Amino acid sequence: MPYLFLILIAILVLFFMIAFKKRKWKQPKKKVSAGTINILSKNVQFYNELSAEQKKRFEYEIEEFLANYKITAISTSISDKEKVLIAASGVIPIFAYPNWQYQNLKEILVYPDTFNTEFKTEGDERNILGMVGTGAYSYKMFLSKRAILNGFASNQDGHNTAIHEFIHLIDGLDGEIDGLPEILLKQPYVLPWIELIRKEIDKIRVGESELRPYGGTNQSEFFAVASEFFFERPELLKTEHPELYKLLDTIFNSKGSH
Repeated sequence: MPYLFLILIAILVLFFMIAFKKRKWKQPKKKVSAGTINILSKNVQFYNELSAEQKKRFEYEIEEFLANYKITAISTSISDKEKVLIAASGVIPIFAYPNWQYQNLKEILVYPDTFNTEFKTEGDERNILGMVGTGAYSYKMFLSKRAILNGFASNQDGHNTAIHEFIHLIDGLDGEIDGLPEILLKQPYVLPWIELIRKEIDKIRVGESELRPYGGTNQSEFFAVASEFFFERPELLKTEHPELYKLLDTIFNSKGSH
């Protein structure tokens, strides 16, 4: 019996060593291609508004993203354009934080269109465009190919599913997806942020907000929806929700958050 107990302890120790072992971070082995630059130029407004020097760093981080996170197509094919847009969705929210790594992500699975909670792409109740995996699906993100493309097709709707899901990953780096991204938002901004969330959710629920209704679901969805809007329509957000804009700018541009 003592031997069995020791074996179980050894197995548990090995499991946790493997689970928490830091992945070796890969550096891009190739220079950014003309094709990638063309995709960014034609589809990503955030990229086009950067300086020449910033664009080079953005391009490098796209290649770095693609070297370190696996992208898998499920029941569909995936093009270079879709891969680059996924990478851009991950780079945009953390561009102000050099050397960022999504420690809670290993693989992005891409479905042709909407799917359900059982990840089926046919049948009823297929209303999911993107989600972050939990439990047995930890370290995975699930995205609809249609949503990836639509997210960058217009920068006027304030909606980008892929960016939305990466915001959830950022939110969850402190252990809980709760709308309070403690990994980025330090004191004394936490309490003002919590109070602002409450006020802004109330505005959404009574139809007095520029943010889409889904942001009124709960705190975590509010953070993701507001962040999408911040990156897609910053000027409108600044005009209509100046306090919200200021705090999101603090979170994502690291102005005073550390």
